Amino acid sequence: MSLSSLDSEIIACRLCPRLVAWREQTAREKRKAYREQEYWGKPVPGFGDPAARVFVVGLAPGAHGSNRTGRMFTGDASGDFLYPALFRAGFASQPTAVARGDGLTLTDLYITAAGCCAPPDNKPSPAELAACQPFLRREMELLRPKVIVALGRIAFESVLRIFSIRNSAWKFAHGALYALPPAEFCRPNASLLCSYHPSRQNTQTGRLTAAMFAEIWQKARERINN
Repeated sequence: MSLSSLDSEIIACRLCPRLVAWREQTAREKRKAYREQEYWGKPVPGFGDPAARVFVVGLAPGAHGSNRTGRMFTGDASGDFLYPALFRAGFASQPTAVARGDGLTLTDLYITAAGCCAPPDNKPSPAELAACQPFLRREMELLRPKVIVALGRIAFESVLRIFSIRNSAWKFAHGALYALPPAEFCRPNASLLCSYHPSRQNTQTGRLTAAMFAEIWQKARERINN
């Protein structure tokens, strides 16, 4: 399977009734600021370099961000914090992400999420995350990354489930770095790197600063060059 064929399968998914209803209702009703725009309103596939060694896992599309634009971390506050950091680290061609077709490209980095559909209140249920787990695993199998960056605890736990890791010593903390066990869906000596999610809740409160986030991408760069 290629990434493009997997993307098509993801986009066509209707496994979770609650998420299907929510994403489509949001796309119909729209936010006032975007009322003239056509919303994507479907599951959002991953985005980036098909030869990437860095594999970034977020939580899920935002209702008026990726659910509107159809591209991960595009058109919302989280993306406004993420892409400037990736640009400064040399992973993104530009610091802005406003829409598909805006010229943004990623180099050596691929972005996906634990959940492919926008969930109400940004909270996918355990069953909904489980339904998306095969998509995440297959993306990983196709890319075989060297470094996996988990943006937030839910992304971290989704990666642990894929690797069948139940070790209580593996705890989520910003900047934590773990050596992943050998697996067919990653490269030898692969690592899992943790970061707080670049949500407005974290960035506006100072829990995640630009300097803290820059250190994550510096660590990722060091790991792939090691």
